[in-house]
Amino acid sequence: MPSRYQVLSFLFFLSIITYLDRVCISVVGVRMKSDLGLSNEQFGWVLGAFALAYSLFEIPTGALGDRLGPRRVLTRIVLWWSAFTALTGTASSYVYLLVVRFLFGVGEAGAYPNSSIVISRWFPAVETGRAQAFIWAAGRLGGALSPLIVVPVSVAFGWRASFLVMGAIGVVWAIAWYLWFRDFPHERKGIPAEELRLIEAGRRFKAHEHHLPWRAILHNRNLWAVMLMFHFFMYGSFFFSSWLPTYLQEGRQFSEQQMKLFATLPFFLGAIGCFTGGFASDYLAKKRGLRFGRRMVGLVGMGLSSGIMLTAALTADNQTAAYLLAVGMAFKDLTLPVAFAVCVDIGKSRAGTVAGSMNMAGQLGAFFLAVLFGKIVDATGDYNMPLYFISFLLLCSSLLWLAIDPEKSIEQEVAEKVAV
Repeated sequence: MPSRYQVLSFLFFLSIITYLDRVCISVVGVRMKSDLGLSNEQFGWVLGAFALAYSLFEIPTGALGDRLGPRRVLTRIVLWWSAFTALTGTASSYVYLLVVRFLFGVGEAGAYPNSSIVISRWFPAVETGRAQAFIWAAGRLGGALSPLIVVPVSVAFGWRASFLVMGAIGVVWAIAWYLWFRDFPHERKGIPAEELRLIEAGRRFKAHEHHLPWRAILHNRNLWAVMLMFHFFMYGSFFFSSWLPTYLQEGRQFSEQQMKLFATLPFFLGAIGCFTGGFASDYLAKKRGLRFGRRMVGLVGMGLSSGIMLTAALTADNQTAAYLLAVGMAFKDLTLPVAFAVCVDIGKSRAGTVAGSMNMAGQLGAFFLAVLFGKIVDATGDYNMPLYFISFLLLCSSLLWLAIDPEKSIEQEVAEKVAV
């Protein structure tokens, strides 16, 4: 197996573990709320504490990876979040749980931006979309596996034990990553010379580029379009990874065993969507150009997801609604690897900073959704009401792809302003 694909295998398992740990709390949400006496609004704040911390630390941790390299930064990230995953299982009060989940978010922040740094350094540009597809499909597989693992563990040993199991898995990955991985292909012993030339000649990363100030980065219109697109995207995405099990059990009256199936299906279809979107984008980019290849997948995926989510909310039959939600996630996730591929396209050697900026904006959307969902449900008693809002924002996300230009890097836009 080529060395870059071995690297991708590590990132594949990292993404699985990320979502195993992230989705665990939503799978045991009903049990946890009952045990700790939490209202929907309080549980929303618990979910939001993670998203807020994740958002605040995305840019710093992405920039840190650009500077120090993803080998050390990803090792720290996984060890940190694994510790606070395990500590979630020791929660005995609402305040304690808020603090632990906030620190869990601090630890996990930067995982995907640093994965984008690895892609920018280890993969030629023509493979960026498909590499991101593997990473994000793995995350969806992690989300699909989480109910299948967590429900039996929580039934047999209680919901607390599931967090201890998930935390231990991450520690194993972190040790293996630090011992095996190197920040650049030329630092890795045994890589064939032909593969090294292929990577270094075709990758987005360029060594010794001139300094680009933060002010120039944060005043970039292209970047702001990407950030706003992903902000709206995450309202839909975080619903599936946080509120879906509760929605199915309390809003659609599924049993815990039924929930296990219907909370797994969206992530399974989402994995297919990630693979399809990443490969389709690279294929269309080769045939019709990078701008067409990235935009078309984003427009179609998010637009269809918006309509299907709205239809699910309006559907009276519970099982039909659950199937529609799963299909809606599949179309939504066509866009996910493409969004991170665009970060590499426009960020190049600063892919970590750009991906961190995009994911920061996205996680702010996740934070708002986590809190608003609980508030709306407690106020109205209607679990479908938030889905109307989510559907509208997914449509906005789709239209924003018309403003995103993956062919114009941040350096290029800054140079054009200087020339003027």
